[in-house]
Amino acid sequence: MLKTEWTEKIKKLKQEKNAVLLAHYYQRPEVQDIADFLGDSLQLSQVAAQTNADIIVFAGVHFMAETAKILSPEKKVLIPDPDAGCSLAESCKASDFKKFIDEHPGHTVISYVNTTAEVKALTDICCTSSNALKIVQSLPKSEKIIFGPDKNLGNYIKSVTGRENMLVWNGVCHVHEAFSVEKVVALKKKHPDAKVLAHPECKEQVLLLADYIGSTAALLAFSAQDGSKRYIVATESGIIHQMQKRSPGKEFIPVPSSNALDGDADDSCGACNDCEYMKVINLEKIYLSLLHEQYEITLPEEVRKKAERAILNMLHL
Repeated sequence: MLKTEWTEKIKKLKQEKNAVLLAHYYQRPEVQDIADFLGDSLQLSQVAAQTNADIIVFAGVHFMAETAKILSPEKKVLIPDPDAGCSLAESCKASDFKKFIDEHPGHTVISYVNTTAEVKALTDICCTSSNALKIVQSLPKSEKIIFGPDKNLGNYIKSVTGRENMLVWNGVCHVHEAFSVEKVVALKKKHPDAKVLAHPECKEQVLLLADYIGSTAALLAFSAQDGSKRYIVATESGIIHQMQKRSPGKEFIPVPSSNALDGDADDSCGACNDCEYMKVINLEKIYLSLLHEQYEITLPEEVRKKAERAILNMLHL
C-alpha cells in the first residue's frame, strides 16, 4: 500500500476513535508529517494530557509512551511496536539504580526523562536535556546529587556547574555515543564554513567541537534562527527532516557513527546515525495499533504516582 493510502486510513481511524498521534523528531519523515503533534518526548506527553482524546498513539520509544501514560492515566496509550526500546533507558535498570541510590544515601536523585517509569519512581526530580542545567542549578551548591542515566549529559552539566558533589550514572545513548571526534573533524575540514550542532548526550570530545549544544528542539530552533547556511548535525538524523522544512535554503550534514567507513564522512551519510528503535515504527504499524488498540501501555498505580511526582517536581522548578 502507498504511503498516502496508509495516511488516509490513519486519519479516518483517528477521527472514528477520537485518537491523537504523537511523533518524536527522530521518527521517519512520513510519520512526522502525519502526526497531530511533533516534538520532544516530555513536551508531547504534556500536550497530549491537555487534549480531549480518548486514545494516544505514541510514535516514539517505550519510555516516551510510559511518560504519556504517567501524565494521562485516564487515556488509553498505545505504542505501535513493542520493540521500540531505548538503549539509554535500558542502561539503567530500576533494580540496579535503587542499589546505587541505597549505597549513596543523602543524595537528591535527578533522572533524565529518558528512563523507565520504575526509575522515575525512584527519582526526586526528573529533567530533560533542555532543562537539566536549570534543575541542577536550582539546588544549593552543597547539595549531594545523583544524576542518571546519561553519563555524557551528566558530565556536561557537572563541568558547566562545577558540582563536585554530583555522582553520574554510567549510561549512554548508543546513537550519540557512536559519534567520533575524527568524523566531526573530517566534516569540518571538508566544510569549514559549517557550524557544528551537538546534542549534550554526545561525548565530551565531540561537544568541545560544537558551535552550539542543545536539546533536539533547541538545535532545531537554533538552525532556523541562525544566519549560517550549512550545519554539521551531531544527533539522530531524523531531526534533519524538520530542519530542512524550516530552513529549505540551508544544508544539513549528519555526522556518521564511528562504525561508518571513512568514505561515509560526507554529505550523503543520512542513515549512518539512525536510531533503529525509533525507525521500527512505520505507517502500517501505526494503523494496525490503532485499529486493534494493541500494545497498550499499563503501569501499576503506585509506580505511576511516584513517577508523576518526580515529573511534577521538575515542572514546579
